[in-house]
Amino acid sequence: MSETIKWWQKAVVYQVYPRSFQDANGDGIGDLQGIEQRLDYIKKLGADVVWLNPVYASPDKDNGYDISDYEDINAKFGTMADFDRLLAKAHDKGIKILMDLVVNHTSDQHKWFIESRSSKDNDKRDFYIWRDPVDGHEPNNWGSFFSGPAWKFDEATGQYYLHLFVEGQPDLNWVNPKVRQSVFDMMNFWVDKGIDGFRMDVISLISKPDGLPDGEVPEGGEYGNSDKAVANGPHVHEYLQEMRQQVLNRADMMTVGEASGVDIENAVKYANQDNSELNMVFQFEHMGLDNNPNPALGKWYDKKVSLVDLKENLSKWQNDLAGKAWNSLYWDNHDQPRAVSRYGDDRPEYRVVSAKMVATLLHFMQGTPYVYQGEEIG
Repeated sequence: MSETIKWWQKAVVYQVYPRSFQDANGDGIGDLQGIEQRLDYIKKLGADVVWLNPVYASPDKDNGYDISDYEDINAKFGTMADFDRLLAKAHDKGIKILMDLVVNHTSDQHKWFIESRSSKDNDKRDFYIWRDPVDGHEPNNWGSFFSGPAWKFDEATGQYYLHLFVEGQPDLNWVNPKVRQSVFDMMNFWVDKGIDGFRMDVISLISKPDGLPDGEVPEGGEYGNSDKAVANGPHVHEYLQEMRQQVLNRADMMTVGEASGVDIENAVKYANQDNSELNMVFQFEHMGLDNNPNPALGKWYDKKVSLVDLKENLSKWQNDLAGKAWNSLYWDNHDQPRAVSRYGDDRPEYRVVSAKMVATLLHFMQGTPYVYQGEEIG
C-alpha cells in the first residue's frame, strides 16, 4: 500500500446546491453563472473542491435527481457553454469540480425509459427492472423512500417497473452489461471534459438482491424496508471495480459514494486503500442518532443527539477505518437539517460559538471535510 498522501485527502470540499446558491440573471433560481461569480469567495474560504448537486437536464420531479439527459444542462441553470466556462474558471483558480453522478435511476423522460416502456420487445426493455404482477398486485412489498410502494403499474405493457424513489425515477437494471457500458460511456464524456471526480448518489443501491425478495416490514409500517433489502447488494463491488477500470483510472479522480446502509465492514470494501473502487463513502450512522425510533412514523424527530452516543460513533469510524480506508466528514448537506440547530444552539447568544464548535470538531478529525453552502456562516 502506498503511503503517498493523495490530493483529495488534503482537500476541503464545498457543496453547492445550484438552485439556491447565486442567481445571476434575476429569475429567482440560482445558476452556473452565479456559481462562477462566487468562485473567488469559495477560494477565500479555503475550499479546494466544489461539489455541484445535479445540473443536468431534468423535469425536476426530485430537484434534478431525475435526469432526462446526462449530457445536457438544465436550462434553469444555463447552458453547456456556461458549464465549460465555469469549469475553466474554477481550474484557473485552483478549484476542482466534483459532479453528482445519479445512476441508480433516470427520469421517466429519459430516452432510454421512453423506449423501454414502449413495448416488451424493445431493445431497451431490459435497461430497467420490469416485473409481472403477483396475484394482481406489486411484485414484492418494497416501499419507496419517498412513501408509497416502490412499484408503478404501466398500463401499456401490463407490467410494473421499480422506482425506489419517486414514480418519475425508474431504477436502472445494472445486471444488464449494456446499461453498465452506457453509464460508463456517459461518465467518460464528463471525464473528457476535464472534471475532477464524482459524488455518487445512492451508489450502494445499484445492485438489487437476486430474486427481489420481500423486505422486513417495520412495526406500524405498510411496506418492506427497501434500504435493508437493497443496500450493499450482491454485485455492487463488481460493478464499482468495473467502473474503476472503465472510467475512474483514466484520470486522477476523486470519488465519494453515498452509501446508505453501509457499516464499517462494507465501508472498507468500498473505500479500500488499494484504490480498486472508491476513495471514500458517505455513511449515515451519526446522522441517524436522532432519527424517529419508529421509522414508520417518519424520519424526523425532535430528540436531541446524546453527546456520548455521538462521540462514540464518530470515534468508532475514526478508529476502525484508520489505515484501512478514508473517512468523509460532514454535518450538513441538502438532505440534512442545519448542524448549528441540530447539534448546537441557534439562539443569538449561542449561535456563533455553536457554529465554531461543530466546525472545529469536523475539521480536526481525519478525513476529507465537506462543507455545505452557508455552513461557513453558521
